[in-house]
Amino acid sequence: MDVRPDPFAAAAAEERRAMVRAIVAGGALADPAWRTAFEQVPRHLFVPYYFVDGGRERLWCEDPDPVRRARWLRGAYEDGPLATRIRDGELISSSSQPSLMARMLEELDVGEGQRVLEVGAGSGYNAALLAHRLGDDAVTTVDLDPEITESARRHLAAAGHHPAVVTGDGARGCPGHGPYDRIIATCTLPCVPWAWPEQCVPGARILAPFATGLIALRVRETAHGRCAEGRFLHTAAYFVPLRGASAVPARYPRIGRVPGHIGGNDLFRFLLALTGDTLDPREALSLWERERRPGRERFGITVAHGRQWAWLDDPEGPYAWPLPTA
Repeated sequence: MDVRPDPFAAAAAEERRAMVRAIVAGGALADPAWRTAFEQVPRHLFVPYYFVDGGRERLWCEDPDPVRRARWLRGAYEDGPLATRIRDGELISSSSQPSLMARMLEELDVGEGQRVLEVGAGSGYNAALLAHRLGDDAVTTVDLDPEITESARRHLAAAGHHPAVVTGDGARGCPGHGPYDRIIATCTLPCVPWAWPEQCVPGARILAPFATGLIALRVRETAHGRCAEGRFLHTAAYFVPLRGASAVPARYPRIGRVPGHIGGNDLFRFLLALTGDTLDPREALSLWERERRPGRERFGITVAHGRQWAWLDDPEGPYAWPLPTA
């Protein structure tokens, strides 16, 4: 495949440097290897068009209006998410906020020689960052939608990267390219797919959006089989839901009759999303206030022995809630 010269290369390089400076100023990219990846991987090649104004306007790289082209390029390097695919008014794919991507990649804690599975190919930009750090052969990205994987493959090739891009149900993992040392998801989970720990090596790390937060799980081998357990990071995270035949419906906060200033609180809504139907909003409010409005990092998830549950402070403590299974 021939790679055409990039007419935006010079202007994009300056925009990219400004983006990286802003991310560093915000406290991310302390790892020099990840900083180099963000400095060198051209994000604009992965978002040749995207939607703004709630999907009512499209900006694209071939707009005949030079002012709109410049606006497209600037937007490609702003520290915000970009809606890249909308179907019937519903957002089905996006390019995540670069600073959040940087924090997630640093939290993934990868090392040389490790194999990574990304669930949710999106634009391909995250896979390119991983491939820059680890090499193409170490990275597999999977997505349910063949249009998404095909465009991600084209974007990656234009940027000079060729990791494995697989069309499939990410909830089932991708056993043909495993086992994995790391799994990272760029879509919100309603539960942890059983296939993921099974396709990991012991000691592997799984990082995924869950209930408006990010859960970091460590995979262990026990006498009763494979399990995974870990806590949430303090960071808020909002992604499109995991799709696929083996996914279960997402859990959404039910505010009910609680004071408006509480119902709108991000941490309280996180608790509601995490506990699902197990607690009604009044019970959740009582727990939240009794425990001094706990942050995300006090919560965790355990996947073991054929079941999985969320918990506060202690996996075996008094506050635990069953999660659905996929």
